[in-house]
Amino acid sequence: MSDVPLRLGFPVKVMARPDLKSNDSRRAANDPHLRTSLEHVNAILDHLARHRISMYRMSSDLAPYATHPDMPRFHGMVRESAAELSAVGRKARDLGIRLSFHPSQYVVLNSPDPDLVAKSAWDLLSQAEMLDLMEQPPEAVLVIHVGGTYGDRQAANVRWVETFKGLPEPVRRRLVLEHDDLRFSASDTLWIHQHTGVRLIFDHQHFLCLNPDGLDMRETLAAMLATWPADVRPKVHFSSPRTELRALKRKDPKTRKVTTRLVAPVWTGHADFCQPFEFIAFMRRAEGLTFDVMLEAKAKDLALIRLRPDLLRYAPDVAARFGLVPAEAEVLAAEEASVLGNGEDDEAAA
Repeated sequence: MSDVPLRLGFPVKVMARPDLKSNDSRRAANDPHLRTSLEHVNAILDHLARHRISMYRMSSDLAPYATHPDMPRFHGMVRESAAELSAVGRKARDLGIRLSFHPSQYVVLNSPDPDLVAKSAWDLLSQAEMLDLMEQPPEAVLVIHVGGTYGDRQAANVRWVETFKGLPEPVRRRLVLEHDDLRFSASDTLWIHQHTGVRLIFDHQHFLCLNPDGLDMRETLAAMLATWPADVRPKVHFSSPRTELRALKRKDPKTRKVTTRLVAPVWTGHADFCQPFEFIAFMRRAEGLTFDVMLEAKAKDLALIRLRPDLLRYAPDVAARFGLVPAEAEVLAAEEASVLGNGEDDEAAA
């Protein structure tokens, strides 16, 4: 498995093709359905294959209203779509595209509210069943965060552990846990792993934003990769922080006067693109470790298409790990130009 090139992926929205929808987003009155969402995913798989992108995170709203407690007419749509799920899953496998879900922030397993926990478990089960019906391998996972601290972070960690033990088997088999940038650090998720065996996701930006114990990055990355079975390739998340100065405009409701306030960036915010030198430094620090990379840049597939020629230009050694070779440089640069334009030429013209 270590001889297979590392994969780059992006989540949900296709920026290079605004006409490609990620899910059926119609309101309940219009009877949206998973079958329609799968038609959208099928078209996205074609886009991924065309651009040689081999990892994709599907929308957490793929099966609209499938777990809405007050809309039972939608509850059977996953099973109703078994044939379509199987067909899309087969296509993804044939194309060598790794799929995953990242359930929404409303999925919270450590809440003191048992009703919220039960609803969260139902949401996870629905998405696990979709991956199973798509016949996806163990690398196709459900990524979630620990949840809320509720005034006591360690007690929240313990509740997560206890909840995990009672989750349905398909969920426990697919679930992986990610540390975050504000509440639960890598130390927290490593502790939870020790008590559950749950696989862990390393997030580069989150680690830089929240590391109260001063853990070493490479050691922590290696420890999290080791939580995965030897025959299943782990994945990590990478993003660069936003650096732009923003101008926020506010209109006074009484005077109607508009004022502008300059706001500095918040380092937990994701940038539109991946800063290539940060990515190169991370990959060189991780030399000898094997994992796929989900790029969580706001520009989605555009960020991925931009990063590949950057790697060939600035770090051929890193590019080689992703199966990129110098002979592809012109092709990848032309691909970037076709979807993004040539920024250097635009700047010179200005």
